[in-house]
Amino acid sequence: MNPTTTARTRGGRVAVATAVAGTVFIAAGAFWLSFTALADLARRSGIDAGQAWAWPLIVDGIIVVSTVAVVALARQRSAWYPWVLLAAGALVSVTANAIHAVVAADADVPGVLAASVAAVPPLVLLAITHLTVILTRPASEAATPPLADEEKTAPEGGLPELQSATPAPAPVRELAVRLRDVEGWSNKAIARHLGVHPSTVGRWFARPELTATADSNEEKP
Repeated sequence: MNPTTTARTRGGRVAVATAVAGTVFIAAGAFWLSFTALADLARRSGIDAGQAWAWPLIVDGIIVVSTVAVVALARQRSAWYPWVLLAAGALVSVTANAIHAVVAADADVPGVLAASVAAVPPLVLLAITHLTVILTRPASEAATPPLADEEKTAPEGGLPELQSATPAPAPVRELAVRLRDVEGWSNKAIARHLGVHPSTVGRWFARPELTATADSNEEKP
């Protein structure tokens, strides 16, 4: 990997780390605002003061856990369940925060305004948690491109055209090297993009003449 690519990769990591730190900070603030409002609402509803803290922890905790589960189970059939929990938790949290604002707000503050302000923390918690999970996912997984047309249209039980026994053209192999060394894609991501099997990409990279050919092409004016 050349120095430019290395510097670009390090810069991207620093940017991601900064973004993650910011999202965690914002999420903590949103959680605290929602937590205190829901705890006060629980006390006003008759729950003992020593136990009131558990109610907001359950409600907002469902949002955090369900968001992580939604991202982890993306594109899987079982993802519907965390989506249901996420929607239910968000609905309860937003509604409860709005009710607390209406009950606790000063008499001269319109109820709609108080409810709108109180609904912001749980909504921000929902959005920022999702963003934090996405930012902390491995770069190779996040950079996985959509399936190539050849792979989508390949007959069941068969292989795309590029997966045949015929060696792939040199430009295709050079593109694979460029995606790996410059863009930082994984073998699996490259295979999906080119419509070949990951083991085929691995065999390409195992040939020393492939890298040598790609390097010589980059040196040409």
